[in-house]
Amino acid sequence: MAFLARASLNSSFTTRREYINLQNPCIDLKNENTFANRLSCRTPIPKTSLVAMASSSAQSAAVVSTPEPRNSGTSIMVNGCAGKMGRAVLEAAMAAGLNPVPVALGVPEDAGKVLDFGGMQIEIHGPSDRESVLASTFNDYPDLIVVDYTVPAAVNDNAALYCKVGVPFVMGTTGGDRELLYKAVGDSNVYAVISPQMSKQVVAFLAAMEIMSEQFPGAFSGYDLKVMESHQASKLDVSGTAKAVISCFQKLGAKFDEEQVQLIRDPKLQVKMVGVPEEHLSGHAFHTYHLTSPDGTVNFEFQHNVCGRSIYAEGTVDATLFLAKKVRSKADKRIYDMIDVLRKGNMR
Repeated sequence: MAFLARASLNSSFTTRREYINLQNPCIDLKNENTFANRLSCRTPIPKTSLVAMASSSAQSAAVVSTPEPRNSGTSIMVNGCAGKMGRAVLEAAMAAGLNPVPVALGVPEDAGKVLDFGGMQIEIHGPSDRESVLASTFNDYPDLIVVDYTVPAAVNDNAALYCKVGVPFVMGTTGGDRELLYKAVGDSNVYAVISPQMSKQVVAFLAAMEIMSEQFPGAFSGYDLKVMESHQASKLDVSGTAKAVISCFQKLGAKFDEEQVQLIRDPKLQVKMVGVPEEHLSGHAFHTYHLTSPDGTVNFEFQHNVCGRSIYAEGTVDATLFLAKKVRSKADKRIYDMIDVLRKGNMR
């Protein structure tokens, strides 16, 4: 991932990525604090292992004498783990020492599947028994944090379920009625991190853009803005991240309408024109924002290019650990976003 600022270049366009803070990335819907003013999470205190199995007394002794892994007190359920993003999050969570539970929720066509994650078997349950499965799992794993990477159409129904059961959750899925999402969580008093943009670095970049637009309004008055963004072919809409960055440039005085964003979804163009590595055509986010002065003598370019999903998976794990700490400390505040996670400045 790279952020570039150039003075005097050609007037070519460029790229983009995802969103941040729900419906309006620049506003905390609870307190109406600006996104920029709100910019780690610490490893939770380890607890006793949930399950220890050994085939002999010698092995049992070895298990007892082995130091407990970091973050072993936090259990995690990744709903949507049959998908690429969900799988990436689960793998990152296991690498960080979190404990995946043996069940997860998914779409009807995935119900009944048993997925293997490094030897860990996880059974997928569909909509028909999701409430009973989630409630019983939360009862068995009271330290459970749910992570949602399902589909946009399921955001509100899933959040309503988590609130009904009372389980803390990280909502990484985009879409849905975001205002209703916040209201449901606020009314239920459940702990949650809600952020369609889980990349810590992209979130920080957006915060910096918001600070600049607030402190220097009109700094790019009269400048022409060109925006190009490339994502995998399955993403049809303009990303929330691009929308947020465009909003900042508009505050800075640049001329631009959202309809002018150039969406690149053709794999051939992505490779030849944008420079996306072929191995990442199925999962990438390349954004470029190019500004040209009214007389054409000055150019600025901002770019962030992401290949793969690891940057979002790692951010999700940090959000999970952050939320687990808030739950254990019985924090007064219940609804958080990635800015809250970033503000601690103590991420892995």
